[in-house]
Amino acid sequence: MSPTDPPADQGFGTLFTFLPIGAYRSAPDGTMLHANPALVRLNGFATEADFLADVNRLADDWYMDPSRREDFRGLLSTGGQVKGLVSAVRQHSTGALRWVSENAHLVRDAQGQVLYYEGTVEDITDRVLAQEAVRTSEERLRLLTEQIPGVVFVMHVDRQAHRTFRFISAGVQELYGLSAEAVMREPGLLARHRHPDDAAMMDADIQASSQRPVAIHGEFRIVMPDGRVKWVHRRSKTVSEDETGFLRVGVLLDVTDRKNAELALRESEALWKLALDSAGDGVWDWNLATGEEYVSPRILAMYGYADGELAPTAAELDARTHPDDVAQMQADRQAHFEGRTPVYRNEHRVRCKDGHWQWVHSRGMVIARDESGRPLRMVGTHTDISELKAAEAQQRALEVQLRESQKMEAIGTLAGGVAHDFNNLLAAILGNLALAREDVGPDHIAQESLAEINRAAIRARQLVQQILAFSRRQTQELQRQPLLPLVEEALRLLRSLLPAAVQLNTRLGHAPLPVLADATQVQQVLINLCTNAWQAMGGKPGAITVALRVAQVDASQALQLGGVEAGAYACLSVADNGPGIDEATQRRIFEPFFTTKAPGSGTGLGLSVVHGIVKAHRGVIAVHSTPGEGARFDVYLPLASDAAAADAAPPTAGSVAAPAVAGRHIVYVDDYEALVFLAARLLRKHGYRVSTFTSGEEALAWLQTHDDAVDLLVTDQNMPGMSGVELAQAVRRTRPAQRVAIVSGYVTEQLVQQAQVAGVTDVLGKQDSMDALAEAVRQLLEG
Repeated sequence: MSPTDPPADQGFGTLFTFLPIGAYRSAPDGTMLHANPALVRLNGFATEADFLADVNRLADDWYMDPSRREDFRGLLSTGGQVKGLVSAVRQHSTGALRWVSENAHLVRDAQGQVLYYEGTVEDITDRVLAQEAVRTSEERLRLLTEQIPGVVFVMHVDRQAHRTFRFISAGVQELYGLSAEAVMREPGLLARHRHPDDAAMMDADIQASSQRPVAIHGEFRIVMPDGRVKWVHRRSKTVSEDETGFLRVGVLLDVTDRKNAELALRESEALWKLALDSAGDGVWDWNLATGEEYVSPRILAMYGYADGELAPTAAELDARTHPDDVAQMQADRQAHFEGRTPVYRNEHRVRCKDGHWQWVHSRGMVIARDESGRPLRMVGTHTDISELKAAEAQQRALEVQLRESQKMEAIGTLAGGVAHDFNNLLAAILGNLALAREDVGPDHIAQESLAEINRAAIRARQLVQQILAFSRRQTQELQRQPLLPLVEEALRLLRSLLPAAVQLNTRLGHAPLPVLADATQVQQVLINLCTNAWQAMGGKPGAITVALRVAQVDASQALQLGGVEAGAYACLSVADNGPGIDEATQRRIFEPFFTTKAPGSGTGLGLSVVHGIVKAHRGVIAVHSTPGEGARFDVYLPLASDAAAADAAPPTAGSVAAPAVAGRHIVYVDDYEALVFLAARLLRKHGYRVSTFTSGEEALAWLQTHDDAVDLLVTDQNMPGMSGVELAQAVRRTRPAQRVAIVSGYVTEQLVQQAQVAGVTDVLGKQDSMDALAEAVRQLLEG
């Protein structure tokens, strides 16, 4: 302190030394006289002397803006003081930028002359920078929120639920019709727009947010001055808490368009759900996010449930899906979820309330997905297709029956052709065998071997007869006769054939049941079925039940039985309590040579023969069996009307009188040379004169070029080239009175009619032996 300093200088050090902010005293010309330690440190100096020397030397370098010094002096000169002058200054020692707030006043003597001025300098750099950062942040927030639809806000809620907006974006103008500034001044403006029905909910949320940190989200309505109602979606959360309350940030979004669209959609959905329900299709609506699923009353009624009896969840409905259908249902859903199919379609069974399974056709489509494509909502319909499925199952069964029938027909045709040719071979073998046995005499050593050959050939012929019966090429004599006596006669034979351990039960009734039938073949059917049932028991005790009844077959049953005509039938049933038959075996059971017996235990023709005979009688056979529960075969034969008796009458031979057999001329025609040779030998042996030919063309040529009298022309029907009927027609053109007999291994009504048109009245089945042929020729010649 210098001697010239005023007396007050003595108190400067004590007063200013401990101030936390800078303090100084300067002469009227601006020379700084004193500076406290805080001001020295502010300018980066260690001592007051160093600082004063520097500041008084570079007085003009203090302010970043030189004009601020003039502002400072102007305030002092005009008002005698400076208050809160904020300026950017340079730190004297380093030149670094600092922000300061200055206060100063003039000190005058008694005469009013300025003695000095003194003041304070406060370093507010941190405060200024913080304020600048806040301003920058607020500007950025403003610019950002202007780009965001809706309203962004920062709100303080105190412990008494009073609200104060710290920030609200300009979007409040578009949503509420209020400026951001007005709302900042008076937060209660927004509450005046609340819809009365939502006010209580809003108050409860505000009260909750004043007591604890909470997240709030939901939708509410506001009413505009013109009466329009807007829907607002809000979402806010607590970001900080202090003793005064909670600071919250949030957004308000105008969702009026979406809510109106949802309302329109709900109204539309109600209409199409009602329309589909009325059309018979049940409607479902599945929320995949929550698992909830709405089903219409139509679906509930379809499954036998009343409203409220089923939980409204997809899991509840899926649990009622048939286990065999679940995997495909889920696969079809996943394909639609992943976009591989435009529409979900699936057919599955659903267990109804009463326990039965009902087929439904389910169709649907995803109508809402999230931003990642995950399905959120799916709607669709259920249609009852139980009747359609039953019809499809029946159609499949009929198609299987048709294929089986066609297969059996094809196999029968093949087997019949083979058996026919084989029968010709056997006829040659047996005929020549008979001649050989006569030629060698009864005492010849070869007789024993020839007898064995004869027995083997007879067994082969029986096998061929079974094949012909299966293929329906065996000659039949269909006569109108009661079925009951035929069955009773066959049962008497069966009682002696069946083992004692097998019980034979009957339920025949007393009705005669007239049918058009070949008695021998019908009895063979019953014997074959009972024998098959007995053999299926494998030597164990059991029971066979034979039943006879009248069955009225309607159109539906006729289709199920394989396409027979509807009407009255005699039903002959053979049931056993044996091991039963599985489905795979049932599909092949009537195939020739198919057998489940051990090798050598059966030919596999028993049921095939039954099938062929029944078909030839215009009937049908059905099998019913379950493994472990026995089997039942039902044979349906059409009941004969009175008019059928005339149709059943067999064709009679011609009544042309013939002279004595010896020396009569026979022309024999067959394409099989061995038979031709054998027939010639045997007929000559019986005293006939015989001319033989191996084709119809050869025989016709001879007859046209020779005038020899021919007592009887015997021709096979099935020959390469000219058939027997065609030969008869050609011969009768030149020999109108010529008597012709046609021989066939398969005599049908069609063949008889064709023969009658050709003038032939003698149509014979092919004989089992040459002796039988000679006898048939004799009977024809003797008339």
